[in-house]
Amino acid sequence: MKSWRRSLLVALVFLCTTATALAGCSGGGGEKTADSAAPKAENKTETKEGSGSASELFQLGSAPVDFTFYGHYDWYTMPTWGGDVASKWIQDNKKVNVTAINSGGNAAQKLNTMIASKELPDVIWMERGADVERLRAAGMLVPYDDYLDKYPNLKKWAGDSTLNMLRSSDGKLYQFPNWYTSQPAGNAGYLMNSKVYKELGSPKLETTDDLYNYLKSVKAKYPNMVPFEPDLAKDGQGLDILYGAFGEDHPPVYLKERAVPVDNKLTSIFQDPVYRESMQFASKLFREKLMAQDALTQTKDQILEKAYNGRFAIAAGASPTEYGSKGDVELKKKDPTSGYEMIWPVHKEGLDKNKIWTGTYNQLGWNVAVITKSAKDPEKIFAFLDWLTGEEGSRVIMWGPEGTLWQGTDEEGYPVFTDTYTNDIQKRSDIMDATVNLQWNGNTVYIDKSKMKFEKTLPPEKQNWESRYQSEITWKTQYNATAFVNLSPMPDTEEGIIQQSVDEIFSESRAKALYAKSDDEVLAILDQAQKDAVAVGYDKLLEYKTQKWQENLKKIGGQ
Repeated sequence: MKSWRRSLLVALVFLCTTATALAGCSGGGGEKTADSAAPKAENKTETKEGSGSASELFQLGSAPVDFTFYGHYDWYTMPTWGGDVASKWIQDNKKVNVTAINSGGNAAQKLNTMIASKELPDVIWMERGADVERLRAAGMLVPYDDYLDKYPNLKKWAGDSTLNMLRSSDGKLYQFPNWYTSQPAGNAGYLMNSKVYKELGSPKLETTDDLYNYLKSVKAKYPNMVPFEPDLAKDGQGLDILYGAFGEDHPPVYLKERAVPVDNKLTSIFQDPVYRESMQFASKLFREKLMAQDALTQTKDQILEKAYNGRFAIAAGASPTEYGSKGDVELKKKDPTSGYEMIWPVHKEGLDKNKIWTGTYNQLGWNVAVITKSAKDPEKIFAFLDWLTGEEGSRVIMWGPEGTLWQGTDEEGYPVFTDTYTNDIQKRSDIMDATVNLQWNGNTVYIDKSKMKFEKTLPPEKQNWESRYQSEITWKTQYNATAFVNLSPMPDTEEGIIQQSVDEIFSESRAKALYAKSDDEVLAILDQAQKDAVAVGYDKLLEYKTQKWQENLKKIGGQ
């Protein structure tokens, strides 16, 4: 883990290095323009971005669409395009071919290398915020405004309110949202090993005390089992879920922003009583070996292996439904009485269970796809992305091409699911699981309404595992965090430099707190983190975030 104790000088050197890649660090003090900063590849599409409204409508499938795609995440490796039935159908019928550029496990370095070499991919799939804005400011992105009316799916399904919140400071839209929504969505929560729970007498499992006692029982009876699996704890995951258990209306987004609302201001996460108590609880679980001892080092593959073999009693994370549904199938193959189920979020005794949030959603969704000026024909790429987020594209990328899991559509345009979808769980899982990491422009409302309309017609034993728990639990326990989008400052600003330091202080202090030997040591670690954060300008960062947050509240309120 990097130490947060690097000086501002080091941070400035790093940022200058990054700036060199984007625009060049000028030794003579002259300021480079966005045009001079951008890769040479931009010039060949400079006229195209403004000509979209005048050109003819591109019909997807009438000509090939070939582009490179980079997922800007350490964990993301794009599946082979054409390697599953859905993308193969798109390849054959829509003439779309996508070439992957993968991060190799170091996304930040990979992106900086591509920028420095002036060889950007055509499409970058990434988080909203600072990285998008630094590319935009350097003139490297294609705006979508001229395409919105020509290819209407995004505008129709996302709506002007969502698109306006995605616009950059120049008033233009560069970001194509993924899993945008106008209704609750999300998979964060607690996953329970059903057989273990039954064998331990199906005890009450509602409060944090209940959880603690249950995990102790698991450890006593199943010494080779992980009582509590926190998923990728190094990224928050299960620790974030536990945070929400100790305070009403304390969603994980407060941890992400390192800020907690108090009296219309964003205040320190390190002094938040809810965070402090949650870390004491997490530390106790860890030191009593009730939590996975490799919580901060394990990989996703290791978590999946545990899930498929029933090697944990309780798991918590941002999307445990993914391995819960697969694990449920695998366990039931060996023993029909085994499997997984989601449980209602636990809460500290005395709190309202209906004000406990395990995750968040916002109308902007998860992440975004941007088209760079390296693309030879950005309009064709946008046309594909717009098709992918529309009704037909959504059906194909989620349930495969027509004929296996669905056949035709109903009067509302939703797919008519087949007996194979209902009865052949393995077939359904194979098709749907294969495209999870190809769903770059997910249309939450269309997908969810399609699933729920059909699931309501089935008896519980026939319902899709994920859909059942989404409707019963996870969607009901996700917090609307739209007001907290776009709070991160640009990395080359004073606030941006502070943000990087505070992020490192947060990550290091949370890891130390998890390993603490006592509750008092946890508090001492967080107290020191508060002092260290203030020393690097935390108060100034909180002022900046408060202003952005208040601006969002006004936009949401229509002011």
